[in-house]
Amino acid sequence: MQLERKNIWNKYDQSELESLEKVSTEYMAYLDAGKTEREVVKTSQEMAEKAGYVDIQEIIRNKTKLKPGDKVYATLMKKAIALFLIGEEPIEKGMNILGAHVDSPRLDVKQDPLYEDTDLAYLDTHYYGGIKKYQWVTIPLAIHGVVVRKDGSVIDVVIGEDEKDPVVFISDLLIHLSREQMEKKAGKVIEGDDLNIIIGNKPVKGQEKDAVKKGILKLLKETYDMEEEDFISAELEVVPAGRAREAGLDRSMIMAYGHDDRVCAYTSLAAHLEFTEVRRTACTLLVDKEEIGSVGATGMRSKFFENTFAELLEAMGEYSELTLRRALANSRMLSSDVSAAYDPTYASSFEKKNTAYLAKGMVFNKFTGSGGKSGSNDANPEYMADLRRILDENKVSYQTAELGKVDVGGGGTIAYILALYGMEVIDCGVAVLNMHAPWEVVSKADVYETKKGYEAFLSN
Repeated sequence: MQLERKNIWNKYDQSELESLEKVSTEYMAYLDAGKTEREVVKTSQEMAEKAGYVDIQEIIRNKTKLKPGDKVYATLMKKAIALFLIGEEPIEKGMNILGAHVDSPRLDVKQDPLYEDTDLAYLDTHYYGGIKKYQWVTIPLAIHGVVVRKDGSVIDVVIGEDEKDPVVFISDLLIHLSREQMEKKAGKVIEGDDLNIIIGNKPVKGQEKDAVKKGILKLLKETYDMEEEDFISAELEVVPAGRAREAGLDRSMIMAYGHDDRVCAYTSLAAHLEFTEVRRTACTLLVDKEEIGSVGATGMRSKFFENTFAELLEAMGEYSELTLRRALANSRMLSSDVSAAYDPTYASSFEKKNTAYLAKGMVFNKFTGSGGKSGSNDANPEYMADLRRILDENKVSYQTAELGKVDVGGGGTIAYILALYGMEVIDCGVAVLNMHAPWEVVSKADVYETKKGYEAFLSN
């Protein structure tokens, strides 16, 4: 059969178009509710509990024995979550795993951030993940996060999302004075130390020194009962302000912050929650820190997944080190992450036959990495062949891709980390335009097909 890649919009009848729009609407709501990893995990946990999932800590406390059909979840530090639907097959035969990350590139407020310069109050930031720094200036920004006081009480902060909220921003040099700036390389036009958020300009009456800063501190005290020293134990993330929007005059796309990788987190979670029973145990794993190397307690390199799975086996009455190792080695995983969509404006960075396109279905990346596949998991052809069978039997549209031309760049996912257990792993997800920009774009059709593809995978 000849390999063809067709725009998939015309394959849908009216009923499927309605289903597609429903998935898109629910996904946009998920994006709006979760602009930080904490918010995504909170929203995902609420969705899981609504579907009947129980915290595994409750199972452990009550010494309940898990059986096929039981639904459990575990969270870690409010930044990672794992869901399990116990299957009919012996767990030693492995699981079907969907894994995605919930962190996205952003700006993080520093621990001693607040200062005043020439009657402007600022917050110092440190960028998180790979960004083009010049894309973050002159756009409306919001602040999301938590402030934890010394007594352990937590202040939730969201500023800039409600229409009545103020926004914050980063200034740029006016074009009239930019001759020298415009001669700089793109990576130097805006330096990391210049990504400082302007948050105020109104001085406190009767104050001579740092009067604007004192006005901001007064406001923080009145609004949040927050002192300046509370920044030390705060986790405040600066993200683009505004809701996810339909894009294109035909409303065929979605423009939003955080498609990478929340489009795969949502489709994985939504597909998982469709099931009340499975033959083979289903797991969906949403983790943090992928954008900075999957490090830390809540990243994929931590023992969170392995420890949680050990607790699951114990609650099933089947724990042993050998059972744990066999179950992981016999598992199969879709590392759910986005792929770069072909952009005709920048055609020289892509190889047309081996790139992803908007509206041509879910994307499989046999390998990622850079240059000579450095840092990559490289999936086995036997696994890819079986996935082809599953998708074709379920009429799921899909495509294969690489991340740009061989020597142009590259990137990584969590795939290689799970592959260390000896399980079959391949990267797959959704094609994204403007990846890592403040506003990214996906096709509604690709979101829909990816959810269908994940459902097909979990049911086999």
